[in-house]
Amino acid sequence: MTVIEELIEIFRRFPGVGPRQAERFVYYLLRQNKNYLDKISRLIPSLSNSVKICQSCQKFYLSNTSDSRVCKICTDKNRQKNILMVVAHDVDLDSIEKSETYDGLYFVLGGTIPILEKNFNQKIRLNALQALVRERAEKDNLKEIILALNANPEGENTAMIIHRELKAITDKYNIKIKMLGRGLSTGTEIEYSDTETIKNALENRF
Repeated sequence: MTVIEELIEIFRRFPGVGPRQAERFVYYLLRQNKNYLDKISRLIPSLSNSVKICQSCQKFYLSNTSDSRVCKICTDKNRQKNILMVVAHDVDLDSIEKSETYDGLYFVLGGTIPILEKNFNQKIRLNALQALVRERAEKDNLKEIILALNANPEGENTAMIIHRELKAITDKYNIKIKMLGRGLSTGTEIEYSDTETIKNALENRF
């Protein structure tokens, strides 16, 4: 396999990228000057060297210190610690933050669960979520969990499974689980929603 073919195969693995688009990416890079390519080659290794996963919410964050294990959101004393929002991906969290309508804490599932999927523990961080909910309930009097998932079949299936798998904990600590309101129309992805839509969905959660 040639270098070009290997790069095309790598780009094909990116979310939403097909063979034609992957090929265009490679030929775009070939047209760039050496400085541009050198910059990319420097930045990619830095992802693993300077970006970590928060031990609490599981989001990626830029760490400036070697001993840091928790992101700025989780250590922010102004955040409401008795509300937890569950999102599928980091980009969803970023979209919610840009709306400036939520001041609680987060948990990033790392994906959603396809319908008929049996091994759902391999698709999302369910065990970590259960541990965090139990910890927040005992430590911070957690009262509400908001499932901020895409308004599509996979998002709804994921929400149903989370409801079921958290039931023992939420019943014990009297924690309410709510969904985003239908400011998000069916089929909408949070990542591409404007701030006003996200604001309405939060205000009308049910």
